[in-house]
Amino acid sequence: MSRLLPHPGLSILLVAMWVVMVNDVSFGALFLGLVFGFLVPLFTAPWWPGRPQVRYFPAFGYLGIVLWDIIVANFQVAAIILFKPNHALRPAWLAIPLDLTTPEAITVFAGTISLTPGTVSADVSACGKYLLVHALHAPDPAAEIGKVKARYEARLKEIFA
Repeated sequence: MSRLLPHPGLSILLVAMWVVMVNDVSFGALFLGLVFGFLVPLFTAPWWPGRPQVRYFPAFGYLGIVLWDIIVANFQVAAIILFKPNHALRPAWLAIPLDLTTPEAITVFAGTISLTPGTVSADVSACGKYLLVHALHAPDPAAEIGKVKARYEARLKEIFA
């Protein structure tokens, strides 16, 4: 089955994105999306030899946490912008030590941080052991690093185990 459908998550994503792009949920649009969702992963599988095993059930919980954090961070950033004077802001560069080892997991981690308002991932160190992140307001950088590692990285270690 894995030879016939090498990347089931990618297949589902391709079908969903095709239906969204054509803005039509007819039989023809869905059928063509299924064809793309089947053929693209099948033909690109040789270029993904060492893909990590992803556990999908914890990924749904992670997605919920990220969406919730994005909503909360929007209100926090709005409050900072509207009510905190500039001299009270404590922007900081955070060098987050990485326990994640696969490039896919590090990419998801960096993307999660950039999606959350108030923080942006800037770079991964050449050795791959640190992620450089800019925070809009981080009065205690060590606490922010601990919070990000506990909230996101620990869950990603479960997903990409």
